[in-house]
Amino acid sequence: MGESRYKTKRPDLRFTESEIKLLLTVIKDLEKPLELMYYFLEKDTRKSFVLILISAKEVDLDVLLKGEKRDTDILFSVDREESLFALICQETKVDGAYRFAQRILSMLLQEGAKEIYCTEIEVSTTTYDLKDLIMKSVEKYFLAKKEKRENEIIFYTV
Repeated sequence: MGESRYKTKRPDLRFTESEIKLLLTVIKDLEKPLELMYYFLEKDTRKSFVLILISAKEVDLDVLLKGEKRDTDILFSVDREESLFALICQETKVDGAYRFAQRILSMLLQEGAKEIYCTEIEVSTTTYDLKDLIMKSVEKYFLAKKEKRENEIIFYTV
C-alpha cells in the first residue's frame, strides 16, 4: 500500500492526532484540580496560582520535581512516555514560579537533560473557562516545541 496522499497537514488543521490525545489527557488530569483552584480564587480570596507544563528527556524529571516542589504544589504526571509533567503552584505569582523554573532548568542541564520545554501561566482570575485555560496552556507548550524553544521558560498571565 502506498503512502497516504493526505500525509501533508493542511494549514487549517491545528493539531496532530498525538497532540489531541495529549490535550485530552491534560484536560482529564487537570480539570478537577483547576476547578478547586478556581474555587479558592473566588471564595477564599487567594491571590493567584501558576500552572507549569514541563518536559525533559534523558533524565528522571519525576524524581527531580518531587524533590524540589513545595508541599503545597501539586504534581501531575501527564505523559510518562513524553516525560511531560504539570505543576499547580498555589498562591504563587509568575515571578516566583519563574525562579522555581530557572532552578529546575539549571538542575536539568547539569544532569544532561535534553529537549527541555517549560511553559507557565499565572492565573489570578476565574474569567477564563477551565477548558480555555487548559487549552491555552497546552497550545503554548505545543508552540514552544514546534518553534524548538528548548531550555527556555515561556511565561504569561491571564
